[in-house]
Amino acid sequence: MSAAPRSAATSAGLLLHRGGAAGTEVLLGHMGGPFWARKEAGAWTVPKGEPLPGEDLHATALREFAEELGVPAPDGPELSLGAVTQKAGKTVHAWARRADLDVTRLGDVRSTVEVEWPPRSGRRVTFPELDRVAWWPVDEARGVVVAAQAELLDRLVAALRERP
Repeated sequence: MSAAPRSAATSAGLLLHRGGAAGTEVLLGHMGGPFWARKEAGAWTVPKGEPLPGEDLHATALREFAEELGVPAPDGPELSLGAVTQKAGKTVHAWARRADLDVTRLGDVRSTVEVEWPPRSGRRVTFPELDRVAWWPVDEARGVVVAAQAELLDRLVAALRERP
């Protein structure tokens, strides 16, 4: 992907995957803040974020991974998963990289977002963008990831089947 024109409703992310006892596992982040605090289904996401002006989307994916997890993405073979459009209209471009990461060593929250909470209160509060990360077997991940991002998991599985 390149620095083609895009709207503010564009983001890019990196989906780590590895082999596990239950087959392929993917690394997802749980969205932070009070709205997501007690939710699991639909509350997990590929680590992602919005590009800076003129920034290449792949560079955005790598930068956002590092910002949200507090460590650079580990090296590994990579493939493009293309883009999906989420229910609210945001287009998510994603890449998958085969690599392992020990999430128990990540420590506390890295990047934050400021939102009005409670809604319409006028009070601004800062929350972590991701409050935790975890490895999920792909079949289980489909039940917790943002609905549109399940397509990215399906594309990953299909691509892995095609590779020797």
